[in-house]
Amino acid sequence: MTQLLDPPTSQAPEPTPPTSRWRPTPERASLIILLALTAVAYLWTLSESGYANQYYSAAAQAGGESWKAWFFGALDASSSITVDKPPASLWVMGLSVRIFGLSSWSILVPQALMGVATVGLVHGLVRKVAPWQAGIAAGAFTALTPAAALMFRFNNPDALLLLMLVGAGFSTLKAIETGRGRWMVLAGVLLGFGFLAKMLQAFLIVPAIAVVYLIAGRGTFARRMAHGIACFAAMVVSAGWYIAVVELIPESWRPYIDGSTGNSLLELTLGYNGVGRLNGGDYGGLGNAGFSSGAGILRLFQGVSGGMVAWLLPAALLLFVTGLVALRKAPRTDLTRATLMLSGATMLVTGLVFSFMEGIYHDYYVVALAPWIAVTAVVGTVVMWRDRDSLLARATLAVAMAGSSVWGWVLLGQSGEQPYDALRWPVLIIGLGLAAAFVLADRFTRRAAGATLAAAAVTLGIGPAAYALQTIGTAHTGSIVTAGPYEGGMGGMGGGRAMPGGGPGGQVIGAPPNGAPGGAQGQPQQLPGGGDGGGMPSGMRGGGMMGGGEVDEELAEAVSTNAGKYTWVAATIGSQTAAGLQLETGEAVMAIGGFNGTSNSITLEQFQEYVADGKIHYFIAGGGMGGMRGGGDETSSASEISAWVEENFTRTTIGSSTVYDLTEDAS
Repeated sequence: MTQLLDPPTSQAPEPTPPTSRWRPTPERASLIILLALTAVAYLWTLSESGYANQYYSAAAQAGGESWKAWFFGALDASSSITVDKPPASLWVMGLSVRIFGLSSWSILVPQALMGVATVGLVHGLVRKVAPWQAGIAAGAFTALTPAAALMFRFNNPDALLLLMLVGAGFSTLKAIETGRGRWMVLAGVLLGFGFLAKMLQAFLIVPAIAVVYLIAGRGTFARRMAHGIACFAAMVVSAGWYIAVVELIPESWRPYIDGSTGNSLLELTLGYNGVGRLNGGDYGGLGNAGFSSGAGILRLFQGVSGGMVAWLLPAALLLFVTGLVALRKAPRTDLTRATLMLSGATMLVTGLVFSFMEGIYHDYYVVALAPWIAVTAVVGTVVMWRDRDSLLARATLAVAMAGSSVWGWVLLGQSGEQPYDALRWPVLIIGLGLAAAFVLADRFTRRAAGATLAAAAVTLGIGPAAYALQTIGTAHTGSIVTAGPYEGGMGGMGGGRAMPGGGPGGQVIGAPPNGAPGGAQGQPQQLPGGGDGGGMPSGMRGGGMMGGGEVDEELAEAVSTNAGKYTWVAATIGSQTAAGLQLETGEAVMAIGGFNGTSNSITLEQFQEYVADGKIHYFIAGGGMGGMRGGGDETSSASEISAWVEENFTRTTIGSSTVYDLTEDAS
């Protein structure tokens, strides 16, 4: 803690001189321990979540079998339709499946390793401007954020997105530190690949990067502008090449782009995954406004979202403002102020967008805030501590500590369960005592100061650590998952945590693949078109909110028979149903209508041609969100196909599933 006690300064500490050989130091040992513990936590019992989000796992399986499916992010190896996101995260999982084979581990380990890398980058980012102890604290707070403990153990695109964004932030600070434009180019490349993970969400950090570099970058304004333009160009190229390729390839040569109405990746970017997320517009017919609730300034502080990410958010907001005030006279290129501006501005922009967006909002989105809250809180604390001779700085530290303790007391009390209730009062009492001690921080000896700062970090980490440990010990399946023990409200369909044995519509949760123990996230809720998560084929048992579930063994055996004769062993309405059957059988299953059965991914005429050519074996009845035929729209192609099959083929039952053999003569 000695560097924290140095005389107040806004300058970054001197870099450690290079040595000819590696030598153990407290800093290196602490970093190794931090990364090792993060790896252990994120890998612990990882396989219990099975295939986690079967939607993306099925696409990874397809990518492991077909390079075409891998490139486009198709849900099935025969490339009938893509997922509703760009494929960068699927590229990582698909390569892992291709190398190591399909398993829970090959799907989820890459996500955990991305988490370890993100924590390491957070440490490196803070270490540029603060003592190594502060870097360790920021990395630990990031790793212990419940949302991070969830999403770095899950196979949604958020893990790769967050790694790319933190890397872009690190590269920007490196450019400010060195004055070399190549670091800004690297930041642009990372932003571009972040776009290929989760589209426009990757650009929420762009305003902060642009403003911070123009203010704090070295050299003339013209030089900084040139570096900024190079960053923007690298971002456009690294993101835009894929859109250009997909748009230029004839539609008949590639899978249908799910989430779009015109089979266009650009439309998906600007519509369903773009403006639709902000204003709730129903782009792609997927019901963008039907999954959002509670929009407003308090969204991130209440319900499940609060417990997932907001433990240090009030303190970070306070320290961001007071830190900038304390550094107002620092040199233009001051790296400490640049770091605080970058993390704080990213936190504000991302938080405000999440708070007020009227389209689809799920609580797990808040993982994007985790590193920026940690960096802002830690760097702001360092700035205030260095200025502790000022009463304003000491009062700020005291208020931040007291407020965080009270806020932790509130969040720990939301679950109403032990041991969280038992932790509330120690956190509150110790935290208020430390807040009082901060008022006298200018009188501390070095040893007393170090002990106080360490105690404060541990106290503030107790709440999120408890929630993170609960999250790590719980299996998560389905498309909508939450962290922590608090069940809360619906929160845009992500606001509830599933109880063991419960699933959509009260269905029985089946064991995940390979016999791994089950566990689901999400509670029965109203989906667009009515119903509460039903609509699965009768042979499918729920596997978490909007998850494909466990497949009837008789159905799996039937569709696997003579599978080599068919391009698709089965077709069904909706990607979730198709994904579960595909993972169970290892064979391509056509998902008519995409994610929830409403995309016009294939016309009735095209489907009839495939049937006439003997490319599809079975049609499985049911599927689609809401349990309505064809995803709820009787004029959709999915509804037309369902009606045509029902009218022209014989209905049979396999196990508990209603199926139609499309290779038999029409009835």
